[in-house]
Amino acid sequence: MVWADLKPSDIIRPASVQNAIAVAMAMGCSTNAIIHLIAIGRRAGVDVTLEDFDRLSRVVPVIANVRPSGSDYLMEDFFYAGGLPALMTRLTDHLDLSMISVTGKPLGEDIANAQVYNDDVIRPVDNPIYAEGALAVLKGNLAPEGCVIKPSACSAKFQNHSGPALVFDDYADLKEQIDSDDLEVTEDSVLVLRNAGPVGGPGMPEWGMLPIPGKLVRAGVRDMLRLSDARMSGTSYGACVLHVSPEAHVGGPLALLKTGDMITVDIPGRRIHMEVSDEELARRRALWTPPEDPYQRGFGKMYMSHVSQAHDGCDFDFLQTAAGAPVPEPKIF
Repeated sequence: MVWADLKPSDIIRPASVQNAIAVAMAMGCSTNAIIHLIAIGRRAGVDVTLEDFDRLSRVVPVIANVRPSGSDYLMEDFFYAGGLPALMTRLTDHLDLSMISVTGKPLGEDIANAQVYNDDVIRPVDNPIYAEGALAVLKGNLAPEGCVIKPSACSAKFQNHSGPALVFDDYADLKEQIDSDDLEVTEDSVLVLRNAGPVGGPGMPEWGMLPIPGKLVRAGVRDMLRLSDARMSGTSYGACVLHVSPEAHVGGPLALLKTGDMITVDIPGRRIHMEVSDEELARRRALWTPPEDPYQRGFGKMYMSHVSQAHDGCDFDFLQTAAGAPVPEPKIF
């Protein structure tokens, strides 16, 4: 790539980013893919949004039968079944094959000789393991800028669910209470962790797969609806609503939620809602006090002042092309 002067800006174009999203959806990708692709795209001047992911998730099925979306196979099996080039041969209706890759060649040439060696690991599109893409974007009064869930990796009963919130103000609060036998919780409760986002974490740690309360685990509960402004690992599973934006630390509606408030999640309708009136939310906001930032100087201060929210890629605002003209090459003396 160096000798060919092939730069990221030559490869990262609107159509190639859409290709990446489509492949990610078919793969059963991590929710982290959303943050990474938005940030990468905007570094190259491509305005990627949550709506791009949700639009493609409606039409691109999950065809990689790999955990956690699949049930039987791991990534090694996917490799021996033909890997990513083979998977892309089954998505040609959703890809722009003229886009060049790191090889400098059009994608169509890159995958021309790829083959699928196991139809159960890499399924045909008419026999997917999940009819829609791996991820869904939800919006509502709890997440006006959006949040994400991986419905292909959670129990089907959570496609539509309402339950009372059980709110933990930070990770220490969660760890202290979650295994208490006195915790007032049922399997219908919605576990909520806040102040774990890009600023509140800080750094948006992978705390989003909240543990099932100990007493429910002993009773046989294996999945619950969980909600946070944090992230989770791509290998995790469960009904975890993540990346709630804006996050609680900067005054997003998540900061106003109280234990006992009813939360409704409608994945087919792409909706998330807390059953609290606008008047009550306004009253709570008037009483809300912003938490103190832990960093008053140094890199931590710079980070907290310039990092964007999850729906904008959690990137430094000054590194995106919208921040200004490109930096010129330095003079050499």
